[in-house]
Amino acid sequence: MTIDEADHKGLHSGMPGRRRGGRVTTLVVGAVLAAAGCSSPSQAASTATSTAPVPTVAASAGGSAAGSSSGAVLPLDHAALDKVVADIATELRQPGMAVLIRTPQGEYVNAYGVTERNGTTPVALNTRVRVGSNTKTWTGTAVLQMVQEGKIALTDPVSKYVPGVPGGDAITIAQLGDMRSGLYNYSETLELNTALDDEPQKVWTTEQLLGLAFAHPAYFPPGQGWHYSNTNTVLLGEIAEKIDGKPLGRIFQDRFFTPLGMTGTSYPAATDTAIPAPSSHGYLYGTNVETMENPSIPADQLAQVEAGTLAPKDVTNDNPSWTGAAGQGISTASDLATWVEAMVGGKLLDAATQQTRMDGVLPTGKGTSYGFTLAKMGPLYGHTGELPGFNSFMGYDPVNKVTIVAWGNSAPFADGRPPAVTLVQALVPHLYAAAPAADIPAGELPE
Repeated sequence: MTIDEADHKGLHSGMPGRRRGGRVTTLVVGAVLAAAGCSSPSQAASTATSTAPVPTVAASAGGSAAGSSSGAVLPLDHAALDKVVADIATELRQPGMAVLIRTPQGEYVNAYGVTERNGTTPVALNTRVRVGSNTKTWTGTAVLQMVQEGKIALTDPVSKYVPGVPGGDAITIAQLGDMRSGLYNYSETLELNTALDDEPQKVWTTEQLLGLAFAHPAYFPPGQGWHYSNTNTVLLGEIAEKIDGKPLGRIFQDRFFTPLGMTGTSYPAATDTAIPAPSSHGYLYGTNVETMENPSIPADQLAQVEAGTLAPKDVTNDNPSWTGAAGQGISTASDLATWVEAMVGGKLLDAATQQTRMDGVLPTGKGTSYGFTLAKMGPLYGHTGELPGFNSFMGYDPVNKVTIVAWGNSAPFADGRPPAVTLVQALVPHLYAAAPAADIPAGELPE
């Protein structure tokens, strides 16, 4: 399969309008590259795929990586990789992109372009951006730490912690993390997408987001299907706050950011729309509502983009509170690499809990694999993220010791393609000697 974001409509952070459900639904993980991130509800719906072969790594039935790294990774061809980055950045009209690749053969870094359209500040590895659905992995890992501390069980019903959840007595904590609860994705509602277009500074509460979701019927009974839904992760965030007795931002800081030295990473308050310096602007073509059914902006506008007569909007400081625990985070390329290596490499959980998580990354029936806020994208485990203006990808291959992190600052592109995931799809064939058997989705996780 290809790295095509296999239904990028769910992996993102929840882009509302671009897709059935809008860019907001893109909050998925990159569904394996495609199923992840914090995009607006609809953006997760991009269907762009790569025809280039992608390296494959064998995996056990439970989802844990298996196999030998001998000869699997190619020497880094910096000139060839530079060309790929420049070509994708130019094609998708990115003011700036950042790429960090680590393999046993060395390290490749490309801080391409600038942080602002028509600006002069160069992109750097410590440039901060919104990372959308990659935030989901922080939320999920915090809950798993609480599981190993004996404060909560994966088999507990959500009703034990949050009242008023439809069918909450039958929905387990594990099903929330696995996207198998059936709960409706609030990011797919017209109400949210309309508000994001008309009131971009609105401060959303968890209660309001859950209210949007609970007003719609479930997709399926608990455990009887898979659908990427930001509602699941927002609930996990509320549960984590109740268990630890402090705000989610403090939970992340105490449990992850400080211990790992992630000084460029933060989870801002719902009222905070600023990205701390050094940071990048983020740009968006079209609106959330007009891209709810089709990830591409209307044909007449797309023609204007191609002609260079339609510029994207600066959405840098639009309020991201509609993503909450599913996509509100801010980070850097360097910190995302630190995070994904620690998370997938087993540095944040005890051996038994880590094995449970890795074994739980199972096929979704949507062309990707997912388990407790973690996606498997080809040989890489990690997530993707997209919010209006930003698209990011983080993945780590524990068998071959390969790390790939990328972000772009104009997302999604006018035709719906997620720039970071599209770039990773094009880079992977230059990193592995063998053709992979699994897909690396082109956007965020699939629905």
